[in-house]
Amino acid sequence: MKIGRVTLSDRASAGIYEDLSGPEIERITREVLDPSAEFVARLLPDDQSLIEKTLVDLADQEHCDLILTTGGTGPTPRDVTPEATRAVIEKELPGFGEVMRAASFSDVPTAILSRATAGIRGSCLILNLPGNPRSILKCMRPLRPAIMECIRHLRHET
Repeated sequence: MKIGRVTLSDRASAGIYEDLSGPEIERITREVLDPSAEFVARLLPDDQSLIEKTLVDLADQEHCDLILTTGGTGPTPRDVTPEATRAVIEKELPGFGEVMRAASFSDVPTAILSRATAGIRGSCLILNLPGNPRSILKCMRPLRPAIMECIRHLRHET
């Protein structure tokens, strides 16, 4: 499985602090989805047009089966990941965001502020994960069956 991994953070992309979420996505994805996954990593500022171009490139040129974003899903003006995702997908799959918010809410009541979503572009599933590295595993585990089923459909394996 080829996976695009996109960390969205003004400060991490400027080198102010280390990107912890991106490497955590790789670790958890190998544990939960596919131990032999190949990753194409990107670290970007919260810039909608740049995010859109990157998602299109990963889906259309890199031919990723799955793109996992982290960060930029909150309520602040700079949080534009869901808008960028919606701008490039052909079909939205809002159930992914609903499950992530529900899975996180009991431990993190502010999880309901997340606007994370998911959708399909061509044969690629794009999924917005939380920016907090500790929340990634909590969200990925319950999503595993739906992620795998969606990828099978997009590969015409069902």
